[in-house]
Amino acid sequence: MPQIDKALQAAVRAHASDLHLHAGSSFIVRQYGRLRKLKSPKLSMETARGLIYEILTPAQRKAFEQHLQIDFSYELNGLARFRGNAVLQNTGPAAAFRIIPLEIPVLEELGLPQVVKKFCDFHQGLILVTGSTGQGKSTTLAAMIDRINTDRPAHIITVEDPIEFVHPVKKGAVTQRQLGRDTRSFGDALRGALREDPDVIMVGELRDLESIRAAISASETGHLVLGTLSTSSGPKTVQRIIDSFPHEEQNQIRTMLAEGLRAVITQKLRPSKDNNGLVMAAEIMIGTVALGNLIRSEKNHQIPSVMQTGRSIGMQTMDQALMALYEEGKISFEAAYEHAENKKRFNSVA
Repeated sequence: MPQIDKALQAAVRAHASDLHLHAGSSFIVRQYGRLRKLKSPKLSMETARGLIYEILTPAQRKAFEQHLQIDFSYELNGLARFRGNAVLQNTGPAAAFRIIPLEIPVLEELGLPQVVKKFCDFHQGLILVTGSTGQGKSTTLAAMIDRINTDRPAHIITVEDPIEFVHPVKKGAVTQRQLGRDTRSFGDALRGALREDPDVIMVGELRDLESIRAAISASETGHLVLGTLSTSSGPKTVQRIIDSFPHEEQNQIRTMLAEGLRAVITQKLRPSKDNNGLVMAAEIMIGTVALGNLIRSEKNHQIPSVMQTGRSIGMQTMDQALMALYEEGKISFEAAYEHAENKKRFNSVA
């Protein structure tokens, strides 16, 4: 058994989201959003390298030595999967392991609004899950894909770096491709996916112009495309996509987004009031006719107003989501206030 397995097992038992391995430090876990050191000796440079190399394939070791960093996946049979990232840093090798449960969670378990389930019924268009690192974007995407896989006979293609949740065959067919192993780039995989008779395409991360362009094009040709972006709100997601394109293409992209964007879910995980878990706060932006008109006419600054008045159809801003969680007693005032955009509104209820 690889030596690192004991630390990974300890992290899973502690209900941690991540395990950190650093030369010069003991093991560290992220538990309910906070870092905590495990009771273990400090790792020497040689020990840290050995722990990482023991679970890498020869090809992965070569890639790590060539690029000085690598993304990879690892599994402990019957316990969990892990998304690993290894790098070199000033004290030597380091790695972070994101813990991925073997069982795909259902949407109802994640604390997302009910309207998110309806998004899984769409048959074409673009749905984006956004937020910073560690806010549960991949888990939400996996739960949405599992809902589609359970409810209808669809061919689902996923492109990931690396593969996280493994989807079994249910009503349809699932093709999962891993960057570096099965395809050279997200863009290549997306273009290839269109020749593979897909119904649904899931992109682990829209990280550059090539992948964003390919995702929008696929959503325009009668496919449902789901992906993630590291943006902090629905309006900023729209602007980020538009700004990714050369100036001469931006009017066309506004039109394509206005017609094809179905929804943006922006997530923040906040500590529960009893500090014994994390609670999901989700901003929901839905691609209505009114929203499309604002995107098309370059009036992104008016989008928050449309979201605030669209609660009857399931829209809500992040401030509304945080306030609701506070009023329901699920998070503390401090946890809500920290990420509130309009802090004056929160001060009025303090």
